[in-house]
Order: sequence, then C-alpha cells, then structure tokens
Amino acid sequence: MNDVVVFSGSAHPVLADRICEHLGVTRSRVDIKRFSNDCLQAQLLENCRQRDVYIVQPLVPPTQEHLMELLLMIDAARGASAAQITAVMPHYAYARSDKKDASRISLGGRLVADMLTTAGASRVLTMALHAPQVHGFFSVPVDHLTAIGVLADHYRGADLTDTIVVSPDLGNAKTATQFARLLGLPVAAGSKQRLADDRVVIDAIVGDVAGKRAIVLDDEIATGGSIVELLERLKDVGCTEASVACTHGLFAGRAVERLRDHPMISEVVTTDTVPPPQGWPELRIRSVAELFAEAISRIHQGKSVSSLFEGVDPTHAPPQPRLPF
Repeated sequence: MNDVVVFSGSAHPVLADRICEHLGVTRSRVDIKRFSNDCLQAQLLENCRQRDVYIVQPLVPPTQEHLMELLLMIDAARGASAAQITAVMPHYAYARSDKKDASRISLGGRLVADMLTTAGASRVLTMALHAPQVHGFFSVPVDHLTAIGVLADHYRGADLTDTIVVSPDLGNAKTATQFARLLGLPVAAGSKQRLADDRVVIDAIVGDVAGKRAIVLDDEIATGGSIVELLERLKDVGCTEASVACTHGLFAGRAVERLRDHPMISEVVTTDTVPPPQGWPELRIRSVAELFAEAISRIHQGKSVSSLFEGVDPTHAPPQPRLPF
C-alpha cells in the first residue's frame, strides 16, 4: 500500500484514522485555512504525484462546509498530479434530494455528484445511499457499500426467539429483507407518508408483529420522528419492545432525547459513518472502518469490490455467517 495516500477533512478524522490503521498506513496531513473573507483553502501536505489518493469526508453538519472542504481537497490532489482520486464519503447527505417531487425543485443529489466530478474525483466510495438511484447521478465509478453485515454481527449470538425485523417504510423493505435473511428472521414494514422533513405518519404495519420483539432497521436516523411514530404503531398492534439499528446515526435536533428515553427501546445500534452524538454512552456503535479499508485495498489492487457482499447481499451469494474478510 506504499502508493496509497489517505487524507481527511474536518468532518470525521477519527474514522479516517481507523481506516488507516486497518490499511497499515498513516493519515497524511491537510492544512485547511479560513481567510478573513470566510473563504476556505486546502493544502495537502504530502506528495501525491502518480499516487492513489483517498479523501475521507462524510457530509455531516455543517454539511456545506464539509462539502466545500472535500471539493477543495479533490482539486488540490488533481493539481498535484495524483494518479487516481477517490472521494470516500461514508455518508452522502444529498442522497435525499433524488427526485423532482415538487414544482421547480432542485436535485441536490445530482448537482453534488456533478460538482465532485468537476473538481476532479475519479471514483466515489460511499455507503447506504438513501436512494439507490443516486448511484446513477455519477459519471464516474461508484462503489456502494452496505453495513447490514456489520449490523447483523451485533445480533448474532443473542437470543432472537420471537424477534422480527421491521422496516419503517416500504422503500427500505428490500434492505430489511436482506438483513432478516442474514439472521433467519421474518420481516415486516410500516406504511409511511412523509408530511414534512420532521413529520411523518405511519398508518399501518404490514406483517405480524403481535407478541414479538422488533429489530427496527433504517438506513438513516436524523430527527427520530419516523422511528417514534413507528414504535407507536408497533405498540398498538402488540409488539413488546424494539432494538433500533441504523447505518447513519445523525441524531439531529431532539433525536437523542426522543430515542434514549423511549420506553419501548431496549438499545440503539449504529455505525461510525458519522461522528457519534455527545452525552449518549449507552449508544452501541459498530465500526465500518475495516469494511472501508478492505474496499480501498481492493480498489487499489484492481480486485473485485462486489465480492465483499458475498454472504451479505443475497443477490450476490447465499447468506453466510460472517463478512468475507
């Protein structure tokens, strides 16, 4: 891995260090300055000429600041004659802006993809896009990882008697079904209608959850509104308790208070794609650093990345007990 250089912006350097530890490399330094007129400047303090550059930067609040940092670092790497520049974006925030569902509305998911390409990114490595079709917004190769194998590892060995996997909405039901297959569990889903960014209505539960414990699986938890609404419906139809699992634990606004103190929730499990919230020591965090490091290693060596999904995504191979590395 001598020709690999890993940089990180200010969004999540801890995750970048964990990835570097698995790769056996040292994270290279970046000097990000802010001028008096509020403009940013990024300087890469490591030789990039004809080297494989990976820039780790999830889009987390302040999202626009971190996006601009990423674009500037990509531009700096291109100007430094990097052989290949990969934007490692564990959380692609603008994936929510994926369709024209109102008049004269912007498509942020496609715009940000165009900006990354224009800046000089030759590849994108990301995880659990909120809308899979965002993959098609990019004109460069995209490696789209999944964390369901990492999350499933958390539940293996636990007593899963009378347990069911529940998706908050029908759009996430396919992923929930794949997750349920890994654990040998049945699956259910909520019928959700979103009224606003932080207001949803779940009017029905598709599946038999009466008398069962639920593992609620979602790709992203922001304000926690969907989860709380789902738990109310689950309680109405006889569900006894719930463990909540998600890939991107943003926990914005009152989300920590809502979920930490909810009487039906036995635990909340997430990954480290984004920095964890402060003041929640009970939160269970599973690291995806090894998975990203393995993907980076395979990209660098020209090996298959899709084979990482063997045993995780049934469309590639039958479910296996553990991740293939």
